[in-house]
Amino acid sequence: MTSPTCPLCAEAGGELIWQSALYRVVLVNEAGYPGFCRVILNQHQAEMTELSPEERSGLMNAVWAVEEVLRAELKPHKINLASLGNVVPHLHWHIIPRWQDDPHFPAPIWATPVRESASRITDLNWLKAALASKLLMLESFAKE
Repeated sequence: MTSPTCPLCAEAGGELIWQSALYRVVLVNEAGYPGFCRVILNQHQAEMTELSPEERSGLMNAVWAVEEVLRAELKPHKINLASLGNVVPHLHWHIIPRWQDDPHFPAPIWATPVRESASRITDLNWLKAALASKLLMLESFAKE
């Protein structure tokens, strides 16, 4: 099911890193937040409880896999997980690496910035490869 007015039904929602039948993982181009990813459900649903238990489990396993890779590869001070959907009511999770010197820390990234963006890694090809590898392994285990 898709919605013709939903931006996450019409577009990838970022740079596509991985796609399965259930979800896709995208890298978000957000200044000051390298490695910011979204896990986006491939069907138009607004709430986790609209999914079957298996779909919920599959989606959350992807969120946790992305978090694990970001923690291991980027070594942030914290990872923020958010699923809001107030503006775009299409189920998606934000996985956001946070550093104490990022523009908004300790507030949410949607708050007013409190400092300039610190210079961070700009070439994330190695991170994209690590994410794709982890998600491929996750999907392989799910099929067993």
